[in-house]
Amino acid sequence: MKSIDQNDISLRRWSKNDLPLLEGLLGDPAMTKHIGGPETPEKIRARLERYCVDSSISKIHMFVIVLQAKQLGIGSIGFWERQWKNQTVWESGWRILPAYQGRGIASKAIALVMERARAEQKHRYVHAFPSVENDSSNALCKKTGFVLLEEVDFEYPPGHAMRSNDWQLDLFPHMSED
Repeated sequence: MKSIDQNDISLRRWSKNDLPLLEGLLGDPAMTKHIGGPETPEKIRARLERYCVDSSISKIHMFVIVLQAKQLGIGSIGFWERQWKNQTVWESGWRILPAYQGRGIASKAIALVMERARAEQKHRYVHAFPSVENDSSNALCKKTGFVLLEEVDFEYPPGHAMRSNDWQLDLFPHMSED
């Protein structure tokens, strides 16, 4: 598969017109096998509503991954606040449509979204919690500079327990610990 140049990838806010993309990302059993299976159409529509709310109100920073050459939404990425081990951190997650996987798109999108998280100047650490069975997401965490801390029991979606890896990225690695 042909890799994609960094300049061919951008991020933009979600809009009401992005429902078909979100349905492809969260309504497909293959795309959701590591996170408890597909969401219902009602849950997908409610999620899109949350994604479309201004991040200064919702504290959820979600973006469509856009293939610039085609002006086509091909995935989702974002970060949001989470309480984790007695501190507030960013959590991040991403999804790429199957036809665009394996081309370096996710790692480029992660770099772009980490720039945005860093610009918030709010939290030092970003965590990602892929299932221990999700080899590609775990490899992607390692490739993009996350450090594997440990395996943890994690609930996602609500009501669904899974065994996950806790990966951490330091947004400000030259800062001293307080």
